[in-house]
Amino acid sequence: MIDNIFNRLKKKYFNTEKRFLGIDYGEINVGIAISDVGRQIASPYVMLKNKGYKNLVSEIAKIVVEMDVAVIVIGMPLQMDGSEGKTAFKIRDFAEYLKKSLPYIEVVFADERMSSVMVEKMLIRDFDLSRKKRKNILDKVAAAEILQRVLDS
Repeated sequence: MIDNIFNRLKKKYFNTEKRFLGIDYGEINVGIAISDVGRQIASPYVMLKNKGYKNLVSEIAKIVVEMDVAVIVIGMPLQMDGSEGKTAFKIRDFAEYLKKSLPYIEVVFADERMSSVMVEKMLIRDFDLSRKKRKNILDKVAAAEILQRVLDS
C-alpha cells in the first residue's frame, strides 16, 4: 500500500520539476535531504536543531519555498516486526503539526528501519569518519537514505 502512495506521487509530479524532501526526525537533531528536480537522486541537505515544532516547521517552510518542494517524506521508525513503537507517536504528532502548517505540501511516511545503522556503518567503512564527524552528518545522510528508498521504489 505504501508503495502505491509513492508511485501515485511520482506519477502526479512526473512532468514537473518539483522536489521531494526527506526528514529524519529526532528530538535533538532533524536531518533534511532533498531530491533533484527529476526525483532520481536524494542528497543530504542540512541538519536542523530541534528547538520545538514552531521553529522547526519555520525552517522547513523556508526550504520548501527555496527548493520548490511538493512532497515531504518523513522516516517512520518501525519495529522489526513492522509495528510502531513509542517514537512513532512523536513523529506522527510532528507530522500533524507540519501538515497543518504547510497544507499545500503532501506529507507521507516511509519505513526508516535500519537507515541510521546502515548509514553509520557506511560512514565508518567507506569514509573512516570519526565519531564526532559522523555525529555532525549522520541525520542528514540518514534522511537522504530514507528519501532515496522512496525515489527508488
